[in-house]
Amino acid sequence: MTDDNAARRGAGAREPSKIGTRGPSTLSVRPAGLADPVGGARLRLDELLGRALERLGGPEAEIGVLGIGDAFAPEAPAAVERPDRTEPAVPVQVYAGHAVVGPLPGGDGSSAAPCPHCLARRWQAVRSVALRDALELGGETRAAGEWPYATPFAADALAALVTALRDQPPADGGPFPAIRLLDLRTLTVRHYPLVPDPECPRCATPRTDTAEDARITLRPAPKHRAGTFRLRPIESYDIDVAAFANPVCGALGPSVVHDVSSTSTSATIGCFSMRSGEYLRETFWGGHADSFGRSNRIGVLEGMERYAGMRARSRVTSVTGSYEEFGADAVDPREVGLYAPEFYRDNPRVRPFAPDRRIPWVWGHSLRDDKPRLVPEVLTYYHAPGLENRFVQESSNGCASGGCLEEAIYFGLMEVIERDAFLLTWYGQQPLPEIDPATSDRPATRHMVDRLAMYGYRARFFDTRITFPVPVVTAVAERFDGGPGRMCFGAGAGLDPESALDSALCEIATDAVNLQGRTERDETRLRAMAEDFAQVTALHDHPLVYGIPEMGEYAGFLLGDRGTGRQGPPEPPRAVADLRWPDPSGAPASPDLREDLRRCVDAVTSAGFDVVVVDQTMPEQRRLGLYTVSVLVPGLLPIDFGWSRQRARTMPRMRTALRAAGLRDRDLTPEDLNPAPHPFP
Repeated sequence: MTDDNAARRGAGAREPSKIGTRGPSTLSVRPAGLADPVGGARLRLDELLGRALERLGGPEAEIGVLGIGDAFAPEAPAAVERPDRTEPAVPVQVYAGHAVVGPLPGGDGSSAAPCPHCLARRWQAVRSVALRDALELGGETRAAGEWPYATPFAADALAALVTALRDQPPADGGPFPAIRLLDLRTLTVRHYPLVPDPECPRCATPRTDTAEDARITLRPAPKHRAGTFRLRPIESYDIDVAAFANPVCGALGPSVVHDVSSTSTSATIGCFSMRSGEYLRETFWGGHADSFGRSNRIGVLEGMERYAGMRARSRVTSVTGSYEEFGADAVDPREVGLYAPEFYRDNPRVRPFAPDRRIPWVWGHSLRDDKPRLVPEVLTYYHAPGLENRFVQESSNGCASGGCLEEAIYFGLMEVIERDAFLLTWYGQQPLPEIDPATSDRPATRHMVDRLAMYGYRARFFDTRITFPVPVVTAVAERFDGGPGRMCFGAGAGLDPESALDSALCEIATDAVNLQGRTERDETRLRAMAEDFAQVTALHDHPLVYGIPEMGEYAGFLLGDRGTGRQGPPEPPRAVADLRWPDPSGAPASPDLREDLRRCVDAVTSAGFDVVVVDQTMPEQRRLGLYTVSVLVPGLLPIDFGWSRQRARTMPRMRTALRAAGLRDRDLTPEDLNPAPHPFP
């Protein structure tokens, strides 16, 4: 979920490496001649803790050890389990110099409360690459010696904490129960909220994916104020950033970093990792607002959106079959775009799509036809397990979050429209009418343009409406002197052109101020990309290569005085208000977001496209009053990252859309296309 002022980043997924076989954990393998480094210490601590709790009249506790087994393995034993207990024991799990107490028996009293195995999985997810490789693949990490903290002193401290938690239960501190971290070296106690793991084999209750559950009925969605497209302000959501970014059990990673080097926005960034075979894939999330507090919250919302969209965590796929079997009830992958034949030839492990190929499908809902429709799982969950099922690698394009389904669908659809228009412009080398930012009625927008000029960048904006009347804005930060850090791009779309321009501006404002330094530090690698586009393979390569001054020639059609297909003298810049698309009453937008969404959907479907929505919402999002969806419009150009993966360049729409929009007098040929990768961030 990105705010109107937040920069949006596509989470382009890289191709996973080959599948590795899981070996036994090396952490419990002891050096020759050394006694069991875990078992003996665990028994001693268990005995000492039991005595200390008995002296205090405390509850029973059960000791577990983190980091001696793979908590993600299907056969993983329960983190803490003692079937002979008559009363639920307080789980205590130890690792390094720490002991983690909780989650307390009974949790918050709901069926959605996390269990100790949730904690073990969350803990493992935020460990270092070396430790995760040791646990999950059988790496080189070994136990260094016997665990030294099974002492009476540590047991007394633990017993006091466990008893205090029973006698003085914490007040309700939010939607997720807290665990306590006791540092056994300093006796410092910290607490962190624990978000239930929707994939936990012990306590999660995933639902079976069905056509009936996929049905969507659009309901009234009144906005919280005029001029916004959100039902609620972002501050109204009960988001505890510590639940999602903490070093013990952060649901979205171990930390959130404040980018104090950014002099334009208060940028924050976090990261979580997911394994695919031998490859531990990092997924970044962040916020780009005018305060770190607000950026933190935006970042967490974006992180949850990415986490929900990577794979089906709270649903069980129930349909497997071929497109030939389902026909019109399914989305045809060929309409969404496939790679060029050369890609499949050079990457034989990725099999091309065939109509008779059996693959997993998930149920979505067609807003055009008002009925369920099957979608290939790999087109909506872009990190779904099973390389054998992939024929393309999707990204987070069209994934969005909101306070209701209508809000999430609106922003997902805007993202699809925005990126389709951007790609048509870039690869079609289509000159666009320029927008004068001085005509913006938002002082903050005008001030940010002036601020970028102080840093040596001219902020330019272009009217990128191609097929649909929805306002779309492309933004470019262009160095006045043409030096390193040459240019960066952004885009935004929405019924309010001021918001669309502001979203595009936020992207370039965040990136431009650091682009010169990043270009100079990585100049050798980036110059190699500029000379050989085959080396543009990852998401961040696309925008960064345009820090090389010579790459400016590929944007000449847009930034030069004249460009491909432009006839006559340049037209004067447009006012921001010129992009408005009023409804039949003359209003730019409705007080009800449902009506705005219906108008946008009608514009897309009347042009011959379907709008298919897959609900990706996770349980923890529903608990916060949030929804996440994937919006798919078969036939529009999808965003891809990596020069060899550009589906847009070979799709029929790339040839015909500019001519159909009246911007060209003929269809494009391959020779007409921009020979350089897109610069979308």
